[in-house]
Amino acid sequence: MNDSSWGAPPQAGYWGPSDSGPVQGAAPAGPAYDAHNAQQTRPMPIVPDMPAYGGDQDDERGAARLGGPLFRDDTPQTSPYGMPNGTPYGTAQQNPEPMPDAPQPAPAPQKKSAGRDLGAAIGVGVGLGAVIIASLFVVKAVFVGVIAVAVVVGLWELTSRLQERKSIKAPLVPLAVGGAGMVVAGYVRGAEGAWVAMALTALAVLVWRMTEPPEGYLKDVTAGVFAAFYIPFLATFVAMMLTADDGARRVLTFLLLAVVSDTGAYAVGWRFGKHKLAPRISPGKTREGLLGAVTFAMAAGALCMQFLIDDGSWWQGLLLGLAVAASATLGDLGESMIKRDLGIKDMGTLLPGHGGIMDRLDSLLPTAPVVWLLMVLFVGSA
Repeated sequence: MNDSSWGAPPQAGYWGPSDSGPVQGAAPAGPAYDAHNAQQTRPMPIVPDMPAYGGDQDDERGAARLGGPLFRDDTPQTSPYGMPNGTPYGTAQQNPEPMPDAPQPAPAPQKKSAGRDLGAAIGVGVGLGAVIIASLFVVKAVFVGVIAVAVVVGLWELTSRLQERKSIKAPLVPLAVGGAGMVVAGYVRGAEGAWVAMALTALAVLVWRMTEPPEGYLKDVTAGVFAAFYIPFLATFVAMMLTADDGARRVLTFLLLAVVSDTGAYAVGWRFGKHKLAPRISPGKTREGLLGAVTFAMAAGALCMQFLIDDGSWWQGLLLGLAVAASATLGDLGESMIKRDLGIKDMGTLLPGHGGIMDRLDSLLPTAPVVWLLMVLFVGSA
């Protein structure tokens, strides 16, 4: 309301004060009244239009105040201090929220974890090493049996995970029989015997799967042939290394380099690793860990070729260690791809602190043909 509106009938519901004139709320009468009041006017405060009754201004008159979702203005507003508007001074707020600018406590530093049960891992590793060394240097045929047992257990783990996670039924019976026969054939007949056993195992997988319904036949036999090549065929190169005159020492060199490479990668990567090697495949592996694997494996290779292998040389050991570090890392990443595709962390639980047999064979299997080939090139097959 402005000055020009004075003289008009007051709007209903206005309770404003007046120093003179008729009773509040009564309509003024006659021009004399208007002239008299015009000389005594003063600016009237602007009052927003409000309902005559039932609004907030009628609270003191005992009028019932409505509330609820029909009245959007009834939503409680919050003051800058976190208290609802209209809260009496001194009222404590329930569950006060922290001020946005208040300093937050610093998170407690987390202790770096090695990621595995080291005690169990070391104990199992020492036990396996004792069995391998005893069988390797006592009777070679016993060690061939150890390889065959590891192959069969690895095939069982792989086929079980494939069936559980992907509903792929690779036939285990022909794989286990053919895999064990493949290792023996490689030891007795060399590379020729290994290839023949591989072909017969693949044929047995194709025929065995024909006894079941045709649905899924292609994926089942494909997985079976892959498993036959991935586990027993690659393991056959260890048996072929054993046939040389210094075969036990060649196998020992192969095992030492693979273990040293893995240990160097683990120790250096855990302590100094910052740059991821293949984060989409294996987030735990770092470039610093790979450098540790190469350094440790090359040093161990030079010592092994110089002192364990007949007619070997230290520089050959450097090349051998470099090749082992590369193949072992690729083998580890390859099995990590398989496990990531299957959505699992370990292939099994047979070895505490390590996982399953396949979690230990992952770096050994692709490294075996590399070491066998370099040994033949460096010092011959005899």
